Amino acid sequence: MSSRLASTLLPVAVLMVAMASIQSGASLAKTLFPVIGAQGTTALRLLFATVILALILRPWRARLSRDSIVPLVLYGLALGGMNLMFYMSLRSIPLGIAVALEFAGPLSVALFASRRAIDFLWIALAALGLWLLLPLGKSEGHLDLTGIAYALGAGVCWALYILYGARTGSDHGMQGAALGVMVAALFVAPIGIAHAGADLLRPELIPVALAVALLSTAIPYSLEMIALTRLPAQTFGTLMSIEPAFGALSGLIFLGEHLSLLQWLAILCIILASVGCTVTAAPRQQTQPLVPAD
Repeated sequence: MSSRLASTLLPVAVLMVAMASIQSGASLAKTLFPVIGAQGTTALRLLFATVILALILRPWRARLSRDSIVPLVLYGLALGGMNLMFYMSLRSIPLGIAVALEFAGPLSVALFASRRAIDFLWIALAALGLWLLLPLGKSEGHLDLTGIAYALGAGVCWALYILYGARTGSDHGMQGAALGVMVAALFVAPIGIAHAGADLLRPELIPVALAVALLSTAIPYSLEMIALTRLPAQTFGTLMSIEPAFGALSGLIFLGEHLSLLQWLAILCIILASVGCTVTAAPRQQTQPLVPAD
């Protein structure tokens, strides 16, 4: 019995470490913004992530065809846009709120795929959470409109990442992830270079940028793949739904970002909507979720 319990708890613990790693990486990335901006930080992270994933997954072994190139490029562009806009949002809104707003993207994909009555409850919960966070909800904290727009834009890119990532995954498997990150880096690098210029080459930034790439990409990606092979897809999706809470806690611990009670309530509504959508999903919808790449 103890070994069965351990085999159940271990992948759950691994997934929790992965989520903590992703949000810790985002907190660390934010410390680079004053030096190279969100654009330069995104560029460095993706460039280092490309090198790390290339060494691990060896994407040059993938066989590209004319039919698979377009979905792969769109997947990479969505990945790059998601990372860039998410970091741009962190310049002016707290980490936990940015993650919660970004969750509107994958949640919309899941809800639009279903037409059952119960899903209207999850739509209502998600809408309530967004209403409390957006200026229409007159929430405390006076959130910056530009930051909100970037976070929602990252959510749109996340939705596209899921849609095109499914095709890329079926075409190239794990190597598709490395190829997608490479495309994302090629897309974002010119933006980062145009913004930060020679500051990207400052030696003291390299260890921090490498740590961000490891915490936000290499470590959580590997851990989440381990969890995916040991947990049912529904359980995996349910646990991933609490990531906005990890973001809020990471922002509080590492960045001193204090949220109001109303903002915590809004994040809770979005988490409950995501959990409910995952738990009540029809069996044909319960495919293995793609790993977020924030």
